[in-house]
Amino acid sequence: MRTSKEIIEKTEKYGAHNYHSKEVVFATASGVHVTDPEGNTYFDMLSAYSALNFGHRHPEIVAAAKEQLDAVTLTSRAFHNNLLCDFYESLCSLTGKNMILPMNTGAEAVETALKTARRWGAFVKGVEDGKQEIIVCNNNFHGRTISIISMSSDPTCRRGFGPFTPGFINIDYGSIDQLKAAITPNTVAFLMEPIQGEAGIIIPPEGFMKKSSEICKENNILLIADEVQTGFARTGKMFASEWEDVVPDIYVLGKALGGGIMPVSAVAADSDILGVYEPGSHGSTFGGNPLACAVSIKAMELLVRDNYPKMAFEKGEYFMSHLREIKNPDIKEIRGRGLLIGMEFHVPAAPYVKALIKNGVLAKETHEMTIRFAPPITISYEEMDTALAGIRRALTKES
Repeated sequence: MRTSKEIIEKTEKYGAHNYHSKEVVFATASGVHVTDPEGNTYFDMLSAYSALNFGHRHPEIVAAAKEQLDAVTLTSRAFHNNLLCDFYESLCSLTGKNMILPMNTGAEAVETALKTARRWGAFVKGVEDGKQEIIVCNNNFHGRTISIISMSSDPTCRRGFGPFTPGFINIDYGSIDQLKAAITPNTVAFLMEPIQGEAGIIIPPEGFMKKSSEICKENNILLIADEVQTGFARTGKMFASEWEDVVPDIYVLGKALGGGIMPVSAVAADSDILGVYEPGSHGSTFGGNPLACAVSIKAMELLVRDNYPKMAFEKGEYFMSHLREIKNPDIKEIRGRGLLIGMEFHVPAAPYVKALIKNGVLAKETHEMTIRFAPPITISYEEMDTALAGIRRALTKES
């Protein structure tokens, strides 16, 4: 049997060094637990950046995948498959929208939303093609394609990748005044994360999204909510936009939509927006494939049947309340919604991440000073208590 050290060395030898992974190898996983080749077991408190809301290998989602593997897995969109219509119907029901455009990854879904907004701006709003503008927020994270990093304010994401795609106007996250000032006759959309995940679990000032929605409506601008990380119950609501009673014009969805089994993403909007497409204007060979549809349909069924938003809200309140009991002067703030929680430090967080791993808890720092805790929503209270004991040992240097 290969050791973790051997696996990591081989990975580093042959793979491009675009990630600096923590030195833990997942060999098997179930629920909230992962086990390395040496048999050490850990609590997964990252959940693949919210892709594992259902935990690792949820038995009903795995069963749906296995059943579909024996039927048909890929058709391309050159032909129909017998599950895409059901996927559409389920996602329309969850979002309240009447049209879906399926893709695979979150970045693809963001790109699709950008293309949708630009085409809507040209075809519906009447902006001259080539002059469409989209307002975005500083410290955003929407993916890593050329167009998406063109709107990034993170120099690490941008260095060496120019020239960049024009047409993006950056404002400070949470600034209504800057949003108003950025609007021009060429503005077609405002793209935002209801909670900025990669920036360190940053929650905007109360009322920001609600007021942004009103401003967008007043100016005939599309509000695009990137719910790739925050969607599907992670924050204690089905979608984080619901915290301010906002229904965006476009939902950008991914991660948990694939049930922790498949990469599945989508844009959800009404037909007066997504109706701007005609055959050949956009597509994806794997988008909407029957295997992805099977796992996603089951995932959406579980979200509703088992009331995942309620689970995430109640467990998040429990988890945060116990984190706040930890006494460590290096801790600056604990913030979050549901089971999307950030612990910000006055000092770099990486040494504490190492201590957490030593105590059997897997988490990761973001923006240097913040540790994100986002366990599967299926985590039990007993498992939370055990994980919290490990967190307490790590953060009070008892390890």
